[in-house]
Amino acid sequence: MSAAPVLVMGASGFLGSHVTRQLVARGDRVRVLLRATSPTRGIDDLDVERHYGDIFDEDAVRTAMAGCEVVYYCVVDTRAWLRDPAPLFRTNVEGLRGVLRLAAQARLRRFVFTSTIGTIALGDGRAPATEDTPFDWDGGDYIRSRRAAEDLVLGHGLPAVALCVANTYGTGDWQPTPHGSLVALAALGRMPVYFRGVGSEVVDVEDAARALLLAAEHGRPGERYIVSERFLSQREIYRLAAAAGGVPPPRFGIPQFALVAAGRAGSLAARLLRRDIVLNATAVRLLRRTAPLDHGKAERELGWRPGSAAAAIERAARFAVERRRDRVLHS
Repeated sequence: MSAAPVLVMGASGFLGSHVTRQLVARGDRVRVLLRATSPTRGIDDLDVERHYGDIFDEDAVRTAMAGCEVVYYCVVDTRAWLRDPAPLFRTNVEGLRGVLRLAAQARLRRFVFTSTIGTIALGDGRAPATEDTPFDWDGGDYIRSRRAAEDLVLGHGLPAVALCVANTYGTGDWQPTPHGSLVALAALGRMPVYFRGVGSEVVDVEDAARALLLAAEHGRPGERYIVSERFLSQREIYRLAAAAGGVPPPRFGIPQFALVAAGRAGSLAARLLRRDIVLNATAVRLLRRTAPLDHGKAERELGWRPGSAAAAIERAARFAVERRRDRVLHS
């Protein structure tokens, strides 16, 4: 803990709100930079100094950053695919570029950047991939924008570290995240199917937030750290969520070839209809990214000890059920 303030950018998001909450809990002086339209339910009960503006508002960023020792950057456009990828690169790369220019002037002790496990390689399948495994897959424009962002952060000359974060689960996913919304459906008994052979790296959102705080203290500038507890199949994720919600798990497993076919059909429809469609070939490619990862570097260098991501999925499911119950009671 330092007497100097710290700044969280993206504090209204799922991970950003938990970073903010943990900083406040340990007694830090916390500033947050928010858009005026950002939903802030995840931090409304916290005593923080609010600044308003987005990452393209240089005056707002400069004012929020003034005197800060550490910046936690949790801003990202997470859309997997757009017919016109320019918005992805505008937010994930060009907006970040302007923030880094101001951060260089602020003389920070650490710039903690939230990246994604999507920038980590798949590897050869014989051993879990690490931060040093040569990148070897095509995740489309979203992943290209995230890799460009990482390169920008780590090559800027700042005392910066990048945290490659897996799918986060837990309480407080108010908006919710795309993966959180699927867990909510399973917890409410509205997820009748799962895709066979599909899964993802997962982590408790509170553990992920703790990793960011540890990175500010112990992370080596210029380094990346995998923040993931384990790999779980989609079937197991939905089974955990359904059990926590007290409903039957998804019964039918759809083979991967059907998922691939649906993605191709979605991409074709997007071209014909000239509009963005969520289920498309690139989104399916991201969904099928099933390589297990090794988070040992974060344990060794940051002192990070993640808890059970399976338990976090159960908490996320119960949170979704309670939220649904509250909406029904107040409707």
